[in-house]
Amino acid sequence: MPLRVELKPFERIVIGETVIINSGTRTCFLIDGEAPLLRERDTVSAETANTPAKRLYHCVQTMYLKSDVARYRTAYLGFVKELRQTHPDCGDAIAAINAHVSAGALYKALKEIRKLIKREAALLAA
Repeated sequence: MPLRVELKPFERIVIGETVIINSGTRTCFLIDGEAPLLRERDTVSAETANTPAKRLYHCVQTMYLKSDVARYRTAYLGFVKELRQTHPDCGDAIAAINAHVSAGALYKALKEIRKLIKREAALLAA
């Protein structure tokens, strides 16, 4: 079943390794296929990956968009280790993320990491 995507003016979406930028009007289109995709608001750039959870997110995001888990596995394990050290109370979340990555469900792993990013932001704001 195709995915319906609605983009605001000048909003971006990443499909695989391609960035699509909407024109000046609201647009709706259907995507039919298996290509990985993320809205710009759901991406973390290398420059903004400035916390352990964001670094892990960026790594898994790269695995997802490039469809290459094996290439980034060592970096992923390093970021998981860093996250465990800085946030020892996140063991359950890390286990869930690992399970998703091991199963190849990278988008679900990204959703779990987004929750950690929110928790991390709340801790840093306090």
